[in-house]
Amino acid sequence: MDIGLPSAAHFIYIPFALLVGIVVGWVLGSRAARDAYAAELKRRERKSQH
Repeated sequence: MDIGLPSAAHFIYIPFALLVGIVVGWVLGSRAARDAYAAELKRRERKSQH
């Protein structure tokens, strides 16, 4: 069985897939962090009013 070297498409596809994963993770993570920060501010605001 001769496996050989991966084709040139692998050297384009794999980094592209990793980059897309990083970007999607960054977007979803920043959105979650922003929502958590806003919820914390609302919680503190409600706590200070009582």
